[in-house]
Amino acid sequence: MIDHLGIPVRDVPTSRAFYDTVLAPLGARRMLEYGDVLGYGVHKPDFWISPATSSDPIPELHVAFSASTRAAVQAFHDAAVAAGAEVLHAPRFWPEYHPTYFGAFVRDPDGHNVEAVCHHED
Repeated sequence: MIDHLGIPVRDVPTSRAFYDTVLAPLGARRMLEYGDVLGYGVHKPDFWISPATSSDPIPELHVAFSASTRAAVQAFHDAAVAAGAEVLHAPRFWPEYHPTYFGAFVRDPDGHNVEAVCHHED
């Protein structure tokens, strides 16, 4: 249903370092860069960051990235912790969503709620 998503960030270099680090364990990478606009993806850029265009507070967004395995969710979490991210929820099952929902939630440098989730049985 969603082709791509873009979010505003206050500090592009800080966010670039964060997303370069935490998306790598999920098999994603920075694929395109147009000045301060960066596109990340696995097969095509479907997640974008760009500079905030106002000094207004950036509202918290929730972004969930697909992980092919539970180990990838754990690696995402570990990379985020190493990058200094606040942990919202360590990797665990979320049976209230469905029995195999395994996710980890962290805050990115702008306070967005960023998740890695695996829906598969390992």
